[in-house]
Amino acid sequence: MHKDIVEVVKNDPNYQELVTKRSSFAVTLSIIMLVVYFGFILMIAYFPEVLGTPLSEGSVTTVGIPVGMGVIFFAFILTGIYTKRANGEFDDLNNKIKEKVKGM
Repeated sequence: MHKDIVEVVKNDPNYQELVTKRSSFAVTLSIIMLVVYFGFILMIAYFPEVLGTPLSEGSVTTVGIPVGMGVIFFAFILTGIYTKRANGEFDDLNNKIKEKVKGM
């Protein structure tokens, strides 16, 4: 019985759509985050004077601090985007697959 359910799920067009959409979306968001992160690291490596510039006259806080915080904040934003889509579109497809299996 277990192998039958696995085959039904694997052959379900909703499952195939879910896997394709979720994988491509996750890869896209991962690439975006890697570009932002490595852009920050490359900026540290090749343009340290830009990130080392004080925010204001006599300030000990440099431009690099808010930019680094921005990278972290950007990661939270991407996580929120993924979660919103996962709780909407991906869950709908998942529920359709579960209903089909329950009907067996």
